[in-house]
Amino acid sequence: MKKKFLSVAASAFVAVLANAQQINFEEYKLSNGLHVILHQDNSAPVVTTGVMYHVGSKDEQVGKTGFAHFFEHLLFEGTHNIQRGEWFKIVSSHGGSNNANTTTDRTYYYETFPSNNLELGLWMESDRLLQPIINQIGVDTQKEVVKEEKRQRLDNQPYGRFSYGEATMPHIFDKHPYRWSVIGSFEDLSSAKLEDFQHFSKKYYVPNNAVLVVAGDFQTPEAKKLIEKYFGSIPKGEVIKKSFPKEEPITQERRVTEYDANIQIPLLAFNYRTSDNKSKDAYALDMLSSYLSGGKTSVLYKKYVDEKKEALQIFAFNRQMEDYGVYTIGVLPQGNTPLDKLEQSIQQDIEKVQKDLISEEEYQKLLNTYENSFVSQRSGVENIAHALADAYMLQGDTNKINTELKMYNPVSREDIREVARKYLGKNQRIIINYLPESAKKSEKK
Repeated sequence: MKKKFLSVAASAFVAVLANAQQINFEEYKLSNGLHVILHQDNSAPVVTTGVMYHVGSKDEQVGKTGFAHFFEHLLFEGTHNIQRGEWFKIVSSHGGSNNANTTTDRTYYYETFPSNNLELGLWMESDRLLQPIINQIGVDTQKEVVKEEKRQRLDNQPYGRFSYGEATMPHIFDKHPYRWSVIGSFEDLSSAKLEDFQHFSKKYYVPNNAVLVVAGDFQTPEAKKLIEKYFGSIPKGEVIKKSFPKEEPITQERRVTEYDANIQIPLLAFNYRTSDNKSKDAYALDMLSSYLSGGKTSVLYKKYVDEKKEALQIFAFNRQMEDYGVYTIGVLPQGNTPLDKLEQSIQQDIEKVQKDLISEEEYQKLLNTYENSFVSQRSGVENIAHALADAYMLQGDTNKINTELKMYNPVSREDIREVARKYLGKNQRIIINYLPESAKKSEKK
């Protein structure tokens, strides 16, 4: 009876919490296909204007990788109304902040201003969409910027090539464009011509491939008038047809070795290809990750870091994307602990969650974790704007911002066990030994 009471109580608490954190919004489309989402919150005098484009690294072609991320930089070069080098000056001089980010599936730009600058934010984003300047000097400048970013984040950063997927994704995907990293390659950027970038802009940076989110302190009637004024006359683009290769299931274990000159401690990683971000399995895999390595009280951390002292760090991460997911369990050994010993032991832990249900106590702890995360991720208009855009574009339903917590609550202990069985089989794994460059030299002797 006690276990049943706990489950009922947790369900009731989730329902109350979800209602308390309800994000009210209004959405509609302009005649040019631009999707608009408005979230009015007059509790603080700030407003975020964000535009997300449905283009990421998966939309690139072989030999032309890195374009989506490149545009994250290039489109701050200026427009026909905003001179080169003036974008950030305009934002900061009006008390604002701005940024952009790119993933495999989308690119997002945003500004946050004091609310009396709503019109400025809308004008800047509309001008970026309508008439960006894509010329040779901007392309050449940003090529060097992106190359330097790649050097800092991937090539010269410890575990950078692992973290950014360059050393992992090509081994997990055979056909799908997820197989290359978001940041792309030096060679592709160097060989790309001006007309290649102009074509990319014309194809993907169009209203019917974007969502505009306005969140914060504004009045809805005024915002709608300004949105129509600045975005309504932008021409609609060609319909974008997307068709990506399907991957064959992985039915035989793969083993690869990658080397990194920037590390001294090796990394062992179990990798699995999983379901897309809309499936129920994605939520169960998230919960499995939290169970295994979510914090210092998690199963794997307690065992390998605290008790056995065989690991410096251990993690389980469920990377969700539109077409597929990647589930990774990684460990950095402590001292001279052999990687093969860790591999055997972690495999036993995986088989345990495939065989046994997690405890009711651990299950309730997982629910509490997601309740707390649900609240923290929806604090502040910047986070809300981003979450609204993601829900619409990547989940296909803007109201997922309100129902996401309810998607975790029905995930049962049996579901968690089932996804471990379904996706984490020995014959489905890609074992990556990520080693110091010195290990490569030792092997040659």
